[in-house]
Amino acid sequence: MITQESVLAALSHVEEPDLGKDLVTLNMIQDIHINGIEVAFTVVLTTPACPLKDLIERACINAIHHFIDKQAVVKVNLTAKVTANRKDNKNVLAEVKNIIVVASGKGGVGKSTVAVNLALSLAQQGATVGLLDADIYGPSIPIMLGIKHERPKMTTIIGKGMIVPILKYGISAMSIGLLIEDDQAVIWRGPMASSALKQFINDVYWGALDYLILDMPPGTGDVHLTIAQSVPITGAVIVSTPQAVAAADAQKAIMMFKQQQINVPILGVVENMAYFTPAELPNNKYYIFGSGGAKQLAEQYGLPYLGEIPLVQSIREGGDNGIPAGLDSDAIAREAFEKLAKNVARNVAMRNANIAPTKVVEIVE
Repeated sequence: MITQESVLAALSHVEEPDLGKDLVTLNMIQDIHINGIEVAFTVVLTTPACPLKDLIERACINAIHHFIDKQAVVKVNLTAKVTANRKDNKNVLAEVKNIIVVASGKGGVGKSTVAVNLALSLAQQGATVGLLDADIYGPSIPIMLGIKHERPKMTTIIGKGMIVPILKYGISAMSIGLLIEDDQAVIWRGPMASSALKQFINDVYWGALDYLILDMPPGTGDVHLTIAQSVPITGAVIVSTPQAVAAADAQKAIMMFKQQQINVPILGVVENMAYFTPAELPNNKYYIFGSGGAKQLAEQYGLPYLGEIPLVQSIREGGDNGIPAGLDSDAIAREAFEKLAKNVARNVAMRNANIAPTKVVEIVE
């Protein structure tokens, strides 16, 4: 006779590959139902974007057959609950589980393109996602999402006036570019830009999010410190292109987050514009900017390599037209961003399981 106890005992032999513990210990098994030789249960994954869900499902079925009954009819329901690891007072972004910054050491490496399509791919895989354009001087998110002519509305939350982000493609987005005209330039000193960014954090009603993606400005300046002092960052994604000069600047971004007083975990490095593939020759790869610079950088610092994004026309067109490449039928671009999103989500789950919460940087007067 199959019992709930025997099912749990069998599934205790199935290990979550990333977290290194069995599914029962991790409380990932729920809703066990038994009817004769029919067994059904739910596995709660750490993220909807889990790249190992098929492997886990097969392992569960094999465990029931091996430890209980080869004739058992097993139905595994897969669901997900994105993990969080926040122990701050949660006065800021209280309903946001994970805050991810997308950064680079220099401009022109496609950081905003990566941020937009990362957010989009996470949302397409079932997560609730917000996107904050933290590049006050050069906001590009409104163009890339096709919302540059929209203006956010106001609402009242518990007696406080709050800005409502623009919802597009399943992403809640906010940018200084939504509050100014196209031909306006933001000519502010550092403290004013930092003040505006704090307002986007404190006075925008983000609601409940699995991930809030912050598209950071290039470099290592005031805005980066403001973010580190304002919110508990789950981790950073570093964007580089293959050539040595870009990797050298990305190295500076890595060292900034590794500073003892900042100490933000780095989720990994992604190589953008890794190779060129012409539409008429989809199987050809041309390494215009060299090869492997970002991967070598990741290996140098013992960081995860999150993957490579190709240089294809659809990505550029998507950014200009407000229809991100993650929505495009071009399999090369879409699959690259889907893989990136899965790797980021996977590393967030591992980070939350194995590393203490990130502390907000204290301001020393």
